[in-house]
Amino acid sequence: MLIFRSEEHIEKWCKAWRLPRGADLSVEQAWKLADSWYRDRLSPDWRRRTVDEAHELFRSLGLTSEFWRLA
Repeated sequence: MLIFRSEEHIEKWCKAWRLPRGADLSVEQAWKLADSWYRDRLSPDWRRRTVDEAHELFRSLGLTSEFWRLA
């Protein structure tokens, strides 16, 4: 994860590194994703999410662009 100051900063960074723009999240969205994704990680019952479960989590957080579609 990278933190940027502005839209212009994102564009400049992508151009400098010749990389396509990925998804951008607000701090609040990033926190909600991290909390949801890792909340139960230390539980003895933890298991890896299925692709469908991950998609549902992303959808519930409003992360619906092509970037969030897993193969």
